Amino acid sequence: MTRIAIAGFQHETNTFAPDATTLEQFVNPGAWPALTRGADIFTVFDGLNIPISGFIRACRHELVPVLWAMAEPGGYVTDEAFDTITGDIVEGIAQAAPDAVYLDLHGAMVTRAYPDAEAEILRRIRARIGPDLPVAVSLDLHGNLSPAFFELASVVTIYRTYPHTDFAETGARAAALLERAMAAPLFGAYRQGDFLTPITAQTTDHSPARELYAALPGQDAVSVDMAMGFPPADIPDCGPSIFAYADTQVAADSAADDMLARLAAAEPLFDARLVPADQAVRQAMAMQGPVLIADPQDNPGAGGTSDTTGILRALIAAGAPDAVLSMLHDPAAAAAAHQAGIGARIGIALGGGHRQYSEPVHATVVVESLSDGKFTCSGPMFGGAQADLGPIAGLRLDGTGIRVVVGSTRCQNLDQEFFRVAGIEPAEHAIICVKSAVHFMADYKRITPSVLFATAPGANPCDLSTIPYTQLRTGVRRG
Repeated sequence: MTRIAIAGFQHETNTFAPDATTLEQFVNPGAWPALTRGADIFTVFDGLNIPISGFIRACRHELVPVLWAMAEPGGYVTDEAFDTITGDIVEGIAQAAPDAVYLDLHGAMVTRAYPDAEAEILRRIRARIGPDLPVAVSLDLHGNLSPAFFELASVVTIYRTYPHTDFAETGARAAALLERAMAAPLFGAYRQGDFLTPITAQTTDHSPARELYAALPGQDAVSVDMAMGFPPADIPDCGPSIFAYADTQVAADSAADDMLARLAAAEPLFDARLVPADQAVRQAMAMQGPVLIADPQDNPGAGGTSDTTGILRALIAAGAPDAVLSMLHDPAAAAAAHQAGIGARIGIALGGGHRQYSEPVHATVVVESLSDGKFTCSGPMFGGAQADLGPIAGLRLDGTGIRVVVGSTRCQNLDQEFFRVAGIEPAEHAIICVKSAVHFMADYKRITPSVLFATAPGANPCDLSTIPYTQLRTGVRRG
């Protein structure tokens, strides 16, 4: 029977984020599954909407599970984390002596030594298993992929939705494409786009990304996929890329060229939909609620610190009568609330842990709820996933209707449970503020169609003209 080794190593690296991503963050990632080894992968990922889960369900061959690890997006991955996890994956695959390999990767990992980290993972694997063994890879829609990566992978599939509701589906497509590649030769084609788009403009809920992804696979190809790229990464291969596979090289090239032309034609249509924070709050207060305000520039799912106070200050300045915000990363505030107890009225400094983006908000708050931070996600992206974010507190600014959920682990709010863990039902409030860029839409659009993308300083600039790039390829334009 055919034996396929399976492994995963995911990270989306924001090279402008202030804090490095350490090995401990992969071991205990909070809302994501913890680092998992061997046969435990079958148990941990059973039923989850994760690419490796979809691959496991769809694959008809004997599977040899090696290791899976993921950390919340952040700054450069440390050498210790990269070398340790990659080394374990390479050794596990070599010991398995498989007939093929499947990798659940992201596509936007960066270390100080390797700006093209996924290609380096494949180089190290190829050095042990040889150049010809089939290697299938599933990737995030925000991957920054290189020509070298394309040459090292046998076949590639990429998420086609943003919010990424098709994690498992993409893994299943990788299983089917690998099966096809093992049965008969496939020819591949790769193209790079020459412009960057802000992540808030990339959502497939809106044009033009909706129409671009609806056009896949197109032509006479067996498979066509496109990564939009992850803009806050100062590397040469930052930006969109296209992967096409077909029975002939002519068909693969034709499909890739067609998709590249569609992407180029869509360039002027991408809209980041950004509004200054104070304006967003005033707009929301004038609208029929609930209205959702996203804080994309402090999105921890893109490397944001999740502790900036720009949106909170805008709510306070406008006198918002009914607003909730989750989740502000502030372990000290959460600890102080737990020490004081429910019902306590305490003076506290909220957020502002990274002064280059914001200052703390000094306020008197009422402790309305406390939690150990353990909950089960229920939304379309991560339904069934077990979160463990450490001590959490629900705080109300005294004398106001503004409530803030403070937590001990930096994590993107992409599920309504990030409020419910603090006893807050988001749909019951006029203004809902989330530390997220787009992923929140998968769950929160079920309670409101009204969404504003507010700008306040943070580590994930969505106005790409403000990013001090030094390593982009010549000719790459910023959307």
